[in-house]
Amino acid sequence: MKNKLWTRNFSIITIGSIISMLGNAVSGFAIGLMVLDYTNSTFLFALFMVVYNLPKIAAPLFAGPYVDRFSRKKVIYTLDFISSGIYLILFIALSYNYINYTVLLLLSLLVGTIDGIYTVAYESLYPNLISEGNYSKAYSISSMIYPLAAFMVPVASIVYTSFGTAAPLFLFNAITFFAAACFETQIKYDETHVKLNENNKFNFKQYRNDFKQSLSYIASEKGLLTITVYFFITMFASGGAQTVVLPFFKNNPELFSHIAIDVVTLYSIVTSFGVFGRLIGGAIHYKFKYPVAKKFAIALFVYSTITVLESTQYFLPIPLMAISFFLVGILSVTSFNIRISATQSYIPDEIRGRFNGVFQMLCTAGSIIGQLIAGGLGEFMPERIIIIMFMSLNLLGVILVMYRGREHVKKIYNRAV
Repeated sequence: MKNKLWTRNFSIITIGSIISMLGNAVSGFAIGLMVLDYTNSTFLFALFMVVYNLPKIAAPLFAGPYVDRFSRKKVIYTLDFISSGIYLILFIALSYNYINYTVLLLLSLLVGTIDGIYTVAYESLYPNLISEGNYSKAYSISSMIYPLAAFMVPVASIVYTSFGTAAPLFLFNAITFFAAACFETQIKYDETHVKLNENNKFNFKQYRNDFKQSLSYIASEKGLLTITVYFFITMFASGGAQTVVLPFFKNNPELFSHIAIDVVTLYSIVTSFGVFGRLIGGAIHYKFKYPVAKKFAIALFVYSTITVLESTQYFLPIPLMAISFFLVGILSVTSFNIRISATQSYIPDEIRGRFNGVFQMLCTAGSIIGQLIAGGLGEFMPERIIIIMFMSLNLLGVILVMYRGREHVKKIYNRAV
């Protein structure tokens, strides 16, 4: 009976995630392209991304202690209902031309806040819907959701180009978020962490104590501390590098003049190989289990190889560039699966929200700083050079942080989950 309930709950949250991710992938691409076309500035495009990610620094810090004391399920479906309403309003406003750059910045701030809270609640609830011994398989399925949804990006590009507006895409997003929220209300899980804290008052003093406890916990766990520091660095590097990828395609049309399609569609096609790689990587993880004793060594190899590939792929002809994106996709899923299945199964449920809040805050902070710096550099420096600079820093992080802390990280990574 318990296994059937696990299966039911896991199926519900997976279906809800797929539906909402479909809309997110479409609107995320569309709104980014719309901002870049509207401003024609790499810096303003980067600033928009920063404003979207900025609340993800503060929101997880407040969300972590909250979701460790109250229903994570209710937080998840409530935020999805709110997101549906926001995208419906955005569709109406865009249809009547009530949109400008300032409005988009304010909306991105609101959506970023919602996403920051949602991520902590989702990542804290998700492990509880997985049956014992199936963490790796479950996160393999989770890792395939985004790639499946991202195949909608080329469709979004076609719709955006055909209609000259992102309005239909935002309507699609409103519908998908509403459907996802309806699915998520059907999760049947006894959130025991709520009962443990139901008689406690959640005030500022209690929040402060909870937050201090989360910092003390991370500091005392050297493996988790090493992982957190490294992922701050890698998110900084990745945020900076990814910021200038779309501008690279748009600002260098002469590199692709021999290809009979517009650069935006070409960008969509090339990056979709990375998405396909993620899908294949998820399938590999679902089917095969890596040797427990070798998981840290595999992760270290993956971190290093991704860095090298992302440093060089924009110098390659399109076919080889697409292959590089494909390989990075497979390797990225490997990195994700090893890290998240190991850490989420290692951290006690009653403090998982607080750890996830701090971890998300630091990763987002790194990404924002990287995006802002890359956006500024993009105004006067070639995109390829910027990417090499950021990826070189990432390689230093692999060597000086993750490799040096290997004995502590192995205790977390090299476990059967």
